[in-house]
Amino acid sequence: MTELIYRCNENDIWTGQAKAPSVPRATYGMMQKMRAAVSHKYGHDHKLGTQPWSEYPTVAGKHIGNPSLSVTVSQYMVSLRQRKVQSGKAVTSARAMDEATMKHLWDFTWATPQKEYGPTSRKWEAENPAEWAGFVICMMLLLLYLVSMICLLHYDEALQITWADVTIQVQPADFHVKLKLPFRKTHQYGGIAPFYVYPDEEHPWMCLVHMFAVWWVLARERCENLDGFVFQKKIGTDSISVNPTDGMTSDSFLKCFHNNLLDIRVDPRPYGTHSFRWGGCQFLYKVCRWDFWNICDWGGWAENIDNPGTIFKYLLSWNDNPWEQ
Repeated sequence: MTELIYRCNENDIWTGQAKAPSVPRATYGMMQKMRAAVSHKYGHDHKLGTQPWSEYPTVAGKHIGNPSLSVTVSQYMVSLRQRKVQSGKAVTSARAMDEATMKHLWDFTWATPQKEYGPTSRKWEAENPAEWAGFVICMMLLLLYLVSMICLLHYDEALQITWADVTIQVQPADFHVKLKLPFRKTHQYGGIAPFYVYPDEEHPWMCLVHMFAVWWVLARERCENLDGFVFQKKIGTDSISVNPTDGMTSDSFLKCFHNNLLDIRVDPRPYGTHSFRWGGCQFLYKVCRWDFWNICDWGGWAENIDNPGTIFKYLLSWNDNPWEQ
């Protein structure tokens, strides 16, 4: 761990002097990944498990557990995060999207008029930054937010969804959406169970079924045969590509998401593509009153239910304001 600490600190750990500007520093996020790799090495390869490093109760000088999970390392991680933030480094943990913000986005989308169809010039976009999107694009984005949030998906999992993966059951007595993911990071060897999502009449701004139906109608107006990506490439201010294989990219999604937050006067800087998975976990627990077991199963964490660290990390992020939750 000494090498990892040396790469993160602003000062040389041997001399105590400040490092030269040319010396690269590792970010807090990189430190988290390196610590996770070291923890896995000790726990999996050296069979030391996931228990914190501590002195053996009956033998002085002998220790048990995972050294990477020691109290000393944990305290260092807390102080490192504080020092990185105080020095002006970028926020490393995405703020969770909450229901109130989703309602603002939902209200804004339905109040947004449709814009002129077709591409626009870069000069026009630079001169009219507030006109970045119209009703069609905002509606597609709202569905993307909801499917990531309600189904606890990583953004790249949501972007890969095609219309072949979506079944809308329209019978009055059984109105729901069946969603089959083409891939999932938690199930890299298959065995992905489909999602069955039903209408949410109490929270219409969180109703994934209604949003799928609305976007299906809008997408059919632009492409009669829906056989490609659900979330397609943005063209101009308010149109999408007619090529079914032109999916929305990750960079385009993040840019549109931040513009959308600016529309409702929300600072986009604390938010990232992971905000919806975090926020969805909190929404299911705090608003829908799901228990831990159901959330873990729904989010693909069922195999790690014996280690509650993951689920608690999603339920309480240091970047969220607990008074606003």
